[in-house]
Amino acid sequence: MTAQIPQNIAQVFQRMEEAKVQAGRTDTVRLIAATKTQSPEIIDLAAQYGVKEVGENRVQELKDKFPAVSSDLKWHFIGQLQVNKVKYILEQVVMIHSLDRIALAQEIEKRAAKAGLVMPVLVQVNIGREMGKGGVAPDEVESFIRQIAPYEHLSVQGLMAVPPAVPESEQARPYFKAMREMLLALRDKQIPHIQMRELSIGMSHDYEVAIQEGATMVRVGSAIFGKRNYLV
Repeated sequence: MTAQIPQNIAQVFQRMEEAKVQAGRTDTVRLIAATKTQSPEIIDLAAQYGVKEVGENRVQELKDKFPAVSSDLKWHFIGQLQVNKVKYILEQVVMIHSLDRIALAQEIEKRAAKAGLVMPVLVQVNIGREMGKGGVAPDEVESFIRQIAPYEHLSVQGLMAVPPAVPESEQARPYFKAMREMLLALRDKQIPHIQMRELSIGMSHDYEVAIQEGATMVRVGSAIFGKRNYLV
């Protein structure tokens, strides 16, 4: 599978570009390579073939890999984040995609203030209103953002979502469309200190549809690295 990675990366970039053309877009869409269970060596290989940003789902994996990867990459945290784990990743990542509760916002604010930095974050939305899934309920997103807007060491850059699992990528389109409409509506509100410019939606099976619906970042794992080996 390792031999396929360069070809897979090229194909993902090509399909991203084609999706942009289909949508009449000329702006930039960033590829975040989802590196859950991938070794530092595999991540370095991906970097050789054009990957510039990676996303980790697990704090322990990020802690282990960050010093072992030799490539100059931007690291994102894209998984569910426990409050007591914030301190382990704050100075390694350029963005946290999964802010979904006040306690987590308070901890990021506290730790970022202590470190003398401002942490870019995305608010995760439970766009399918699924039980047991992280994210703020769609009708509570504006209220949540207004509560955290005064935090001086948090910079809310936009929204993230993982739509419900569907058998066909086209079935994810209504969720992506709803996310884009939410982003634009919040942007129009002009909430002080809030920048609604990033939309992190789309994964390996549906990133083209996500781009057609306005994604500015897509989180792609298996389309690059193949099926995950959970024994790693």
